[in-house]
Amino acid sequence: MSLRLTINGTRHEILSEPDTPLIYVLRDELKLKGTKLGCGLEQCGACAVMIDGKVALSCATPVEVFDGQEITTIEGIADTEIGKRVQQAFIAQTAAQCGYCTSGLVVAATALLSETPFPDDATTSTALTPHLCRCGSHPRVLRAVKEAAAT
Repeated sequence: MSLRLTINGTRHEILSEPDTPLIYVLRDELKLKGTKLGCGLEQCGACAVMIDGKVALSCATPVEVFDGQEITTIEGIADTEIGKRVQQAFIAQTAAQCGYCTSGLVVAATALLSETPFPDDATTSTALTPHLCRCGSHPRVLRAVKEAAAT
């Protein structure tokens, strides 16, 4: 069975089995390595992508669920003005330490600012709660989101 996915604005014919988790299609079939596999249970947020502008976790959900939807990975985030601002703010605030969770956090922050251009601290914290950072860079991440919203 083949599926058609639009990923970062490009249409792809996917040959993977429909029950293959989206992250494996992204990383293995399409060679988009920016989305990370953390826990494999959709509990850490490293696998975050945007589906039609909303954050979705990709490490356990079958690819067939995303058929016909617009998928944006970390590789496509900079194609938007908000995504560029978020990435620049993450750099300016040194919001990445080891970097493993960073792509998921950047995706989540971009989705947040796309929906809520000027979120308060509580809204930002809630939006980023599903994303775990073992290095403890969350305070810098929160500052980065605030900076991206202000520019």
